[in-house]
Amino acid sequence: MRLRGGAASAAVMLGMVLVLTGCENVDLPVDSEPSGSVPATGSGRGTSPLDNPDGTKPGLAPLTSDADRAEARVLIEKVATKGRGPRTGYERDEFGYAWMDTADGVPLARNGCDTRNDLIRRDGQNLRYRTGSDCVVIAMTLDDPYTGTTIKWRKQQAAEVQIDHVVPLSYSWQMGSSRWPESKREQLANDVLNLMPVEGRANSAKGDSGPASWLPPDKQIRCAYAVRFAQVALKYGLAVTAPDKAMMLKQCGG
Repeated sequence: MRLRGGAASAAVMLGMVLVLTGCENVDLPVDSEPSGSVPATGSGRGTSPLDNPDGTKPGLAPLTSDADRAEARVLIEKVATKGRGPRTGYERDEFGYAWMDTADGVPLARNGCDTRNDLIRRDGQNLRYRTGSDCVVIAMTLDDPYTGTTIKWRKQQAAEVQIDHVVPLSYSWQMGSSRWPESKREQLANDVLNLMPVEGRANSAKGDSGPASWLPPDKQIRCAYAVRFAQVALKYGLAVTAPDKAMMLKQCGG
């Protein structure tokens, strides 16, 4: 298996450091699978967004049948459009502190585990937990829907997997969430419907883009991504820009 960015040599060096210093993370189980990404084999754990309206099931699955794509277009057509406003005043803290477990009104809130680990547990496979914890994941395998790769992830390379806000928080701010009560913004930031563990580089490339400016690299998943974007917008009463809506429809054959 070819590893990304010298991950194999980095893993060897990390192991030597831990042996020599006896420092933190000594409770990490031995894992013969080094971190990195390989092409996905099989269908992974993705769930059709049409069958997952609350986001509690893992991942995204492509929408390939004519019937599903027609249903997707009907849903996307319900999303309102308007122009994108200014980013003035946007701060991440306006949506509560990151990965809070206390955002009421969304699935998995107040379960004793922060939102990031909830999402890793939802979508990851072969989970390994910190000693004494049934919450903090320190290693897993992720079938990334955005790139179509399988990522062997360990906590030392935390940025390899990031949690994407499907509707970016900054985008929502420009589309009207700046006028919401903070409690509703906290819901959007921690709602599993709006959250997806994905390859870190893909998430960084997306930034706060809407679908007209950025789509997942894996073309097979783009209609499902457009549906999830629409589901979040409809749940929270958010509009999207006209170019974004047109691109969403195009991904599903519209």
